[in-house]
Amino acid sequence: MQFTKYNGLGNDFVFVNTFKHPLQDPFRAAKILCDRRRGVGADGLILIGPSTVNDVRMRVINADGSEAQMCGNASRCVPFFVREQGILDKNELTLETLAGPIFTKIVDEAKHLVTVDMGIPRLLRGQIPMTGDPAECAIDIPLQMPAEVVYGTAVSMGNPHFVMFGPDAEHVPVEVYGPQVENHPMFPQKTNVEFVTVLDKNTVRMRVWERGAGITQACGTGACASVVAAVISGKTNRHVTVKLDGGALQIDWPEQTHIFMTGPAEKTFTGTWEKPL
Repeated sequence: MQFTKYNGLGNDFVFVNTFKHPLQDPFRAAKILCDRRRGVGADGLILIGPSTVNDVRMRVINADGSEAQMCGNASRCVPFFVREQGILDKNELTLETLAGPIFTKIVDEAKHLVTVDMGIPRLLRGQIPMTGDPAECAIDIPLQMPAEVVYGTAVSMGNPHFVMFGPDAEHVPVEVYGPQVENHPMFPQKTNVEFVTVLDKNTVRMRVWERGAGITQACGTGACASVVAAVISGKTNRHVTVKLDGGALQIDWPEQTHIFMTGPAEKTFTGTWEKPL
């Protein structure tokens, strides 16, 4: 089976063209391929296949074998992969995902920059989803941890996020708080967790614990969720540079409309997987 390794700011993926290589059990395949010692190594497996409603269908399988609704960083890689594979020769694509249609556009060919329309952020508890009144927002709410109470804002970008602001995201023990929040009973489908420090009105520093993957270098939906949480609490403007471990993303959220993410996509290598999956 042929595959291609891509990354978006270090958030890395194994891409498979399922037009040519359909997988009988993609969840098992993700665990095998994403293993960093015995497999290719990646944060997730991305399956690009036929769609009856959009240009192509994108499935996102996390390294632990769970399926995510969508992935912002992977979305930026799709236009280059689709073109390289000879599926479509277009700079603009609409992707079918579990979170709904996602529009992508290559905006700078030389720098491999792609803008993704990430849709309209959702703030109601029922949309996250999380426990409590489904018609209420969860802004700066307390969350009881084993040793203390933390505060954060819940945002859905088609997948759940809990954004926590603090003075020093650089030194937060993400490996401690991340899994505790991810698996908190308030989130029946678990959640991604963002640790954010506001540097100024147009810049934030963010680190992330991704549901099903753990600590990653970057998270596109998490960057968007962090900006939404910052804007609604008056911490930033609507055009924000989000500095992640793997680099920077530009996030734009015009007044109460769709939110847009711009950042790079990088092809790392191609290969052939010879073992059965």
